[in-house]
Amino acid sequence: MPSAPTFACGPTLTKSERGNQPRRDFAGRGLLINLARVVHLVGLALLAASLLGAAGEMQRAAVLMLVSGLAIIALDVWANPAWLREVVGIATVFKLVLVALLFAGDVARLPLFWIVLAFSVLLSHGPGKLRHRRLF
Repeated sequence: MPSAPTFACGPTLTKSERGNQPRRDFAGRGLLINLARVVHLVGLALLAASLLGAAGEMQRAAVLMLVSGLAIIALDVWANPAWLREVVGIATVFKLVLVALLFAGDVARLPLFWIVLAFSVLLSHGPGKLRHRRLF
C-alpha cells in the first residue's frame, strides 16, 4: 500500500523519496509554503532596507519574518516529523538563535545580517543529501 490516510479529511502518510521515512501531505501545502516564503522574503527585503538606512521598518520586518518563518517550520515539521533530527532542522534552530542575536542589540548587526543571509542561502540551496541527513 503506497499511502494510508492519517485523518478522515484526507491528509496522507506517504513514503518519502529519501527512503522509508513517512511523510504527511495535504492538497495545497506546496502553495501555502510558497506563499509563506514570499512573505518571508518581503520581511527580509524590509529588514535589509532598514539595516541599510531606511527608517522605521525593522519591527515590521521582524514580525513578517518571524511569523512566516515559523509557518514554514511548522509546515515542514508537520509534513516530515523527523525534520528536527535532520541537518536542515538543527541548522534552522541555530539560524533562529543568530536572528535573535541580530535583534538583541546594535553590536555587529550588519555583519550578523550578512552571515545569517549567507547561511540561509547555503542551507536552503545545499544538496538534499546533506540537508536531509539525520543527525540522531
